[in-house]
Amino acid sequence: MTRARYRMVVLAGALGIALTAPAVAQTTSVPDSIVGGPREAPKSEPRPKAKPKPEAQPKQIPAIAAPPPAEPTPLTDGEDAAYAALQRGYYKLALTLATQRVEQNDDTKAMALLGTLYEAGLGVIQDDTIAARWYRRAADRGDRDAMFALAMMRMAGRPRPIDRDAAAKLLTAAAQLKHPEASYNLALLYLEGQLFPQDFARAAQLFGVAAEAGNPEAQFALAALYKEGRGVAKDIVEATRLLYHAAIGGNIDAQVEYAIALFNGSGVAKDEEGATQFLLRAAHRGSAIAQNRLAHILAVGRGRPADPVEAIKWHLISKAGGANDPKLDSFMRQQKPEVNAAASKAAQPSIEALRRAREPRS
Repeated sequence: MTRARYRMVVLAGALGIALTAPAVAQTTSVPDSIVGGPREAPKSEPRPKAKPKPEAQPKQIPAIAAPPPAEPTPLTDGEDAAYAALQRGYYKLALTLATQRVEQNDDTKAMALLGTLYEAGLGVIQDDTIAARWYRRAADRGDRDAMFALAMMRMAGRPRPIDRDAAAKLLTAAAQLKHPEASYNLALLYLEGQLFPQDFARAAQLFGVAAEAGNPEAQFALAALYKEGRGVAKDIVEATRLLYHAAIGGNIDAQVEYAIALFNGSGVAKDEEGATQFLLRAAHRGSAIAQNRLAHILAVGRGRPADPVEAIKWHLISKAGGANDPKLDSFMRQQKPEVNAAASKAAQPSIEALRRAREPRS
């Protein structure tokens, strides 16, 4: 998980708001005979005409626990040595290089990097107080990444008590410098309407900054606003285009909503086969809604040949995830015992994994 993604989760949790979509979104209806059953709060993203491209693979910082490679990878021209060391797992080297740059050049980016190292405990003992001090020094010199990082610490109450006012000011300053994640999180505050008067137009503007920079959560949220015409003129085609980009960017809710848009031909050329592919992606990632819709598709054979065993398998998995569906229960009762037995056996590993995930950790 990248630092930016981690901080967005922290802020959304502190606000008590859904990470992906404000409560404004409403999903497109799908024929009950094909994709009926329960449905959660909206999540969507489409694109006009052409079939979807393969899902993009986002770059990630190596996991903290991962050992560094045996030999350093040579730097490319213009690559920042300190940040390159961080990304390749050479945390002590990153610390040394950043410290030297601060001491020799009073380097603002190096200050922000030191904040990152102390906040995460990479190459040093984790220390929120020192991390916040470095972020503050960099933020005071105009570094937008440091502003954002410090805002997330203030929002989470680290190292001092939660200070949402201070966090909002920092987010505003970073958003003015076009920081994508700061813009996204500030938009959530405008939707929430507590620190600022609720303002959908301002939220849409901020989501737009982050969406343009490729932030899938912002693309999904902005799609919801376009779908409802809140803060922007209602535009189903634009909503679907944004949903598509969020979906290929890995937003699971957008994958579900874009699949539904494809299935219905809402804001995009109708493509039941393409819709099934997006539902499969989301289903394999644990979306009970996608699993339920996929079960309906496989039960009747639209977008993919009918397959009662697969249909019932996905129904059982989605049901274990909380998506009850009387129509699929009835479909299951109509099948031969051997079909239900095969489906139950196929579903069992996923159901067991769900059960283990819900067990309290000791």
